[in-house]
Amino acid sequence: MGGPESRGVLRKMSDLLELMVKRMDTLARLENSSELHRAAGEGRFALDRLPAGPGLMERIQAIAQNVSDIAVKVDQILRHSLLLHSKVSEGRRDQCDAPSDPKFPDCSGKVEWMRARWTSDPCYAFFGVDGTECSFLIYLSEVEWFCPPLPWRNQTATRRAPKPLPKVQAVFRSNLSHLLELMGSGKESLIFMKKRTKRFTAQWALAAQRLAQKLGGVRRDQKQILVHIGFLTEESGDVFSPRVLKGGPLGEMVQWADILAALYVLGHGLRITVSLKELQSNLGVPPGRGNCPLTMPLPFDLIYTDYHGLQQMKQHMGLSFRKYRCRIRVIDTFGTEPAYNHEEYATLHGYRTNWGYWNLNPKQFMTMFPHTPDNSFMGFVSEELNETEKQLIKDGKASKMAVVYGKEASIWKGKEKFLSILNKYMEIHGTVYYESQRPPEVPAFVKNHGLLPQPEFQQLLRKAKLFIGFGFPYEGPAPLEAIANGCVFLQSRFSPPHSSLNHEFFRGKPTSREVFSQHPYAENFIGKPHVWTVDYNNSEEFEAAIQAIMTTQVDPYLPYEYTCEGMLERIHAYIQHQDFCAAPGPAPPGTRAPQSPFILAPNATHLEWARNASLAPGAWPPAHSLRAWLAAAGRACTDACLDHGLICEPSFFPFLNSQDAFQKLQVPCDGIESEMNHLYPAFAQPGQECFLQKEPLLFSCAGSSTKYRRLCPCRDFRKGQVALCQDCL
Repeated sequence: MGGPESRGVLRKMSDLLELMVKRMDTLARLENSSELHRAAGEGRFALDRLPAGPGLMERIQAIAQNVSDIAVKVDQILRHSLLLHSKVSEGRRDQCDAPSDPKFPDCSGKVEWMRARWTSDPCYAFFGVDGTECSFLIYLSEVEWFCPPLPWRNQTATRRAPKPLPKVQAVFRSNLSHLLELMGSGKESLIFMKKRTKRFTAQWALAAQRLAQKLGGVRRDQKQILVHIGFLTEESGDVFSPRVLKGGPLGEMVQWADILAALYVLGHGLRITVSLKELQSNLGVPPGRGNCPLTMPLPFDLIYTDYHGLQQMKQHMGLSFRKYRCRIRVIDTFGTEPAYNHEEYATLHGYRTNWGYWNLNPKQFMTMFPHTPDNSFMGFVSEELNETEKQLIKDGKASKMAVVYGKEASIWKGKEKFLSILNKYMEIHGTVYYESQRPPEVPAFVKNHGLLPQPEFQQLLRKAKLFIGFGFPYEGPAPLEAIANGCVFLQSRFSPPHSSLNHEFFRGKPTSREVFSQHPYAENFIGKPHVWTVDYNNSEEFEAAIQAIMTTQVDPYLPYEYTCEGMLERIHAYIQHQDFCAAPGPAPPGTRAPQSPFILAPNATHLEWARNASLAPGAWPPAHSLRAWLAAAGRACTDACLDHGLICEPSFFPFLNSQDAFQKLQVPCDGIESEMNHLYPAFAQPGQECFLQKEPLLFSCAGSSTKYRRLCPCRDFRKGQVALCQDCL
C-alpha cells in the first residue's frame, strides 16, 4: 500500500477502536452502577458480585493497545520506505550540510559522530541511516532531536505520535483471576507471589469497598502501567527463584506481589514483564545495541521497576530513557538518599556507590518501610484479623512457646548462649531449611519444622507467645506478621548502630542511614508491649526481658499502613498526585515573593503557612501542612521533625529556600550564599552565615553536621498512615 492510503486505513482502525473503548467504558460503568444500587438495596456492598464488565473492558483495551502498537510499527516501516525514496526524489543526496542554528548547538558535532560511528549499532540502519549526510540529518532531526527539521522534508513522513486512547475512569476490582493470568508462571518466585495474591483476595476486595466509600465520587483516570521486575530476569541472575524453596529471602517477592495486587485492585491497566525480551517488546526497543530512541512514544503512564530493571531500561532505551525517566518508580527496599542519587555531587563528595547516581527525583524511589522520608513509602500488607479471629488466637496461645526468626542455618550460628537462656523458659521452635540432615547450627532442644508453606507458618505464629530475632535479616515482613498474629517480637539493639560505614551488609547501598535494631520500624512505630528491643550482649537484660514477656498479655496488632486498605489508600494518593514530569513550581533560591507565605508561630519556635496566604497551586502535599523548624546543630531534618511529632517533607524545601525564611525565624544572617550541598538550606555556626540550596535534587531530609543548623520542612500525618498528611487524600 502507498503511504497516504495506509495511513487512512490506520486512522479508521484507530477511530473504530476509540469508539469501541468509549462504548465499553459506558457499558461497564452502567453495569457497575446498577449492580451497586441493587446491592445497596439488599443492605450490603457485594463487591464479590460485581459484573465481569471491568475484566471484559480490560481485554478490549488490551486488544486496542496491541492493534495500536501494530499500527505504529506498520507506520514506522512505511516511514522508512518513504525516507529512502525521498532522499533520491528530492535530489538532495549530496547537498545536506549540517545547519548552523543556535537552538541546536550540538547538531554539527552529532553529525560528525554519526559519520564515524553510524555502523556501531544496527539500530541506526533500522531508522534509515545509510552513510549519507542526508540520512544523518534526517535521523538527528526526526528520530533524535539534536538538529532542526529540514525544510525540504515532507513533514508528513516524520514520526507522529499515535492518537492516544480515550481516558477511561478507573473502577475498583475485586476479582483477581485475570491478574493471576497476567503474572505468568514457570518460576518458583512467581508461583509464590500468585499463591500469596490468591490468599489475600478477600482482604483486597474488602479494602477496595472501604476505600471506594471513603473516596466517594473522586474521579480516578485509569493509568496504563508497566511493571518490570528486574531482579527476576535471567539477565540479572535471578538468584531469588531457585532459593524460594530453600529458605531464601522472600521479602521482595512479598512486596512485589502486593504492589501488583494494589495496582490491579485500584483499576489500572497492567503489563507485567520478568524478562528482558518482554521488556524490549513492550517498550518498543529497536533492534540493535540500545543506542537509539524507542520506535514509538512510550505507551505507559507509569513504570514500576527495581534497580536491576532501571539499569536494563537505561541500556536499551537510548535517549528515550532521559525523556521518560520521570514516569519510572523504583522499588528500593533500603532507600536512596539524595546525596547518593545526584551523580555529580556523589562523585565529588564520596557518595558514589554501585546503586545510586540516577539523578531521579528522590521521591521516585519507593521503600519497604517509612525510614527515608526523602523517598516514597511503598510498603506491603499483612493479614488483617477480625475480632472473632483475634479472640480465637488469644484463646489458643501457648504461653511458653517461642519461634525463632531465621530460615537459614547461618543465622543460628553462634547463638547457643541466647537459646540456652530462652530454653529455660520456653519451648523453642524453628523453621530452618534442610535437605536431608538436621543443620548442626540448630541445637537439639529446638523443635525444627523445616521450611513451612506460608499458611502453616501463620498457624505456628498464632500459637506462639514469642517471635525472636537474632539480628538478621534486617527489616523483613515476618515481624509484622508475627505481631499481627498476637506474638511479642524480641530483637537486639545494635551498639554502635549498623550502617554502610561499619557493616558489610549495608556497604555499597546508597544510604548513610544508621540502623539501631534489626527492625527499626517495629521499634519506633510499634514499640512495647508488642516489641522489645534489648542488648543481647547483656545476658541479664536479655533474661529479664524474657521473664517480663512471659507475664505480658498482648492483642494481635497491625498498623493501618500495612493493611490492604492502607496500602491501597497510599498508592492511590501517589498515582493521583505525584507528578515528576511537571516543570518545577517554586522559584530558584534567593528570589523573593511579593508577600511571604510564612508567619512565625505564636510561641516563636517555628514557621507556619499563613492562613491568609494563597496556597501554592499544584503543591502536594498541600502547602498549608508545612511547619518549618531550625534543627539543633548536628541534627538531621528527619530526626528534628520527629522530635516535634511530625514528618520531614522534602517537597516543601523549595518554599523555605530563601533568605526570607531565615529572617522570619529571626536567624541573624551576616551573609548568604547559594551552593550545592545536601545539608542546605542551613545556618552555619560560627560565622553567622546562611546557605541556600543551588540544586533541587539535593534537597534532603537525611544528613547532618555539627557545623550546621538545618532549616527543616515538616508536616503532619494521618493516624496510622505516615506517608500521607491529614489533607493528602
